[in-house]
Amino acid sequence: MGVNVQTLDSFLQGLQSKGFQFQEDAVGFIYFGKLYTNASDELAIAAVELTLKVQFSFEGSFYVSLLETLVANKVKTRKAALKFVKDNQLLAI
Repeated sequence: MGVNVQTLDSFLQGLQSKGFQFQEDAVGFIYFGKLYTNASDELAIAAVELTLKVQFSFEGSFYVSLLETLVANKVKTRKAALKFVKDNQLLAI
């Protein structure tokens, strides 16, 4: 039984197909943050998702800071990211 893992590319394309428009430099910044923190696609997706939920738009510095925090705390999955954020009261979600 294979695990269906979503890629960062497919996640961003899915958002755009639903009408979410990123500002011109946002997509590049998302990939920069992923590479800068050496995060997995799953963790980068979780950070984008949480950023959008809290900021109601994409805020690059918030996203990178969140991603750095998740990576520094060895968070690996979307579920763990949501739990970490909630347990540490980092965001009001």
